[in-house]
Amino acid sequence: MCGIAGVADLDRGDAPDLGALHRMAATLDHRGPDSAGSIGIDHVGLASRRLAIVGLEHGDQPIRTDGGVVLCCNGEIFNHRELRLELARAGHRFTTDTDVEVIAHLYEDLGLDFVHRLNGQFAIALYDGRRRRLVLARDRVGIAPLHYTVAGGRLIFASEIKAVLAHPGVRREVDPTGLDMILTLPGLVSPRTMFAGISSLPPGHLLVLDDHGLVRRQYWDLDYPDAGELTAVDDAAVRGHLEGLEESLAEAIRLRTHADVPHAFYLSGGLDSSLLLGMAARSNGHDRPRTFSTVFDDARSERRFQQLLADELKTEHTELELTADGILDNLVSTVDHAECPLKGTHNVASYLLSGVAHAHGFKVVLTGEGADELFGGYLGYQFDRKRSTAGAGDRVPDAEEQARDRLWGNPRLAYGPNIAGLYRSRRELYSRSLVEQLADFDCLVQPLVDHDRLRGRHIFHQRSYLDFKLRLADHLLSDEGDRMAMAHSVETRFPFLDPHVIDRARAIPPDLMLRNSTAKYPLRRIADRYLPPSIVGRRKFSFQSFTGRELVRLDKSWVSSYLSPRRIEREGFFDPGTVATLRAKYADREFSLADVFAEDDLLTTVVTHGIFLECFQLPGRG
Repeated sequence: MCGIAGVADLDRGDAPDLGALHRMAATLDHRGPDSAGSIGIDHVGLASRRLAIVGLEHGDQPIRTDGGVVLCCNGEIFNHRELRLELARAGHRFTTDTDVEVIAHLYEDLGLDFVHRLNGQFAIALYDGRRRRLVLARDRVGIAPLHYTVAGGRLIFASEIKAVLAHPGVRREVDPTGLDMILTLPGLVSPRTMFAGISSLPPGHLLVLDDHGLVRRQYWDLDYPDAGELTAVDDAAVRGHLEGLEESLAEAIRLRTHADVPHAFYLSGGLDSSLLLGMAARSNGHDRPRTFSTVFDDARSERRFQQLLADELKTEHTELELTADGILDNLVSTVDHAECPLKGTHNVASYLLSGVAHAHGFKVVLTGEGADELFGGYLGYQFDRKRSTAGAGDRVPDAEEQARDRLWGNPRLAYGPNIAGLYRSRRELYSRSLVEQLADFDCLVQPLVDHDRLRGRHIFHQRSYLDFKLRLADHLLSDEGDRMAMAHSVETRFPFLDPHVIDRARAIPPDLMLRNSTAKYPLRRIADRYLPPSIVGRRKFSFQSFTGRELVRLDKSWVSSYLSPRRIEREGFFDPGTVATLRAKYADREFSLADVFAEDDLLTTVVTHGIFLECFQLPGRG
């Protein structure tokens, strides 16, 4: 992975300001400390900061082909070897040893359809000098970030928003809809960000500047079969699904453990990361795997299961013990890299763990994100099953059903907290001026997902699609994933999100995903061959970090300063009285987060929102 930045004149006339481009790229040094490069050509400027992983000596960017295509890419192309062989046979001449050069040559042959041949995680900026066309592209599921804005007649884009803000033509202002998403949904949803006027290119999309102007178009989406197309599975079909999935997952792991630098694994102690490690250890038995985990000194720790697997597979294992003081000490840096307020302190744990991996010399780490969303790992999937088998159940108010139907196209799909409760909690938390404007920025009245991908699908697939769009892409893979890893120049790779694994999961009937009330049944049956029964049979144990309640009780003056009524009023986003009430509740030793709004750690969001405003020098509303 790397960091990329660029500028382009929308009228395709003026040459780029290379000084501004270099200032943008300089903010991305943490993403690519190994080399730097830039180019100005026609009306376009491109810059790169490289983290060298494949083709260490001969892979600097930008890359320029004989056909006049210039490329910068943040990411990895895992099927580059077969593509390179195919392209070389077709007459293409390669000038680097890096994996991403195949992108430019594929584009020369296929035009905008080049993305369909890529198995990888990527954010691409490609300029076609012959057509005077600029192409930006983001991978299918959103592993690699890419942000952009239009200002002063220019398209300005970069891997991180801080680089976009470094351009002198970009203004700084909070987008209240972004804040509303963080308080209401699992996280931000592309194209929205926390910055007014700055967009995130959605996963599976292109952004093209050419003779037709600036056009965003989708090239991929998660598309499940209609419910009427699903069939019951007999024993032979079950075996076929399990064998096909195991084969695709093994290949995904093999591709993602290839690099010119060492790789490691994050080990949570749960099924997903353990299965990846178990399969990798079996296929590459001559190397001792390297693993990293976070632990606590209390009941929330999964140390026993992590150590059990580390011992079983004979890994070289490193633990990072998290403390409340350590979380607080790194809160500001975490928010600065996340580029948004936090819903909890999970991001800080990810930030610290990537720092440990970097300190031990690792640039590549494999991790298990994506399995819960594809194979039904969250409790919501089981609740859906129980509701569907128990009949009507509790009566849902008409207004709630109407809201669900508007948002998800299914009045019976209870995704997230009660929607009426969300309106109540937001009205209590927001400042008076924001409440008066809520109708203008309310994220729940704006399109969030494509209803065509939900309509007519099994409720399991509906929830999976929503988890992909609302939880995975812009939260788990982005502010908690890419940003926390790349803060320490570490690339995370996700075998469960390989396109062939996704295709296998799409074909597995929902009844097999939750067979015999067993969550992620296909993965557990595959894991029987690789893992101890105590790991295979574990129920999902959600990662728990320190909450705002624990952080407030440390009584740090600088934390208190972000909660002071005067500051809250000056910033103008939250109600000082509500924040004071929350603070008093959090300080009460009998208080539990379950007593307030759903599972949200609101006080942590308020504190980190204040940090966010400071980090990015954003004006308040007071």
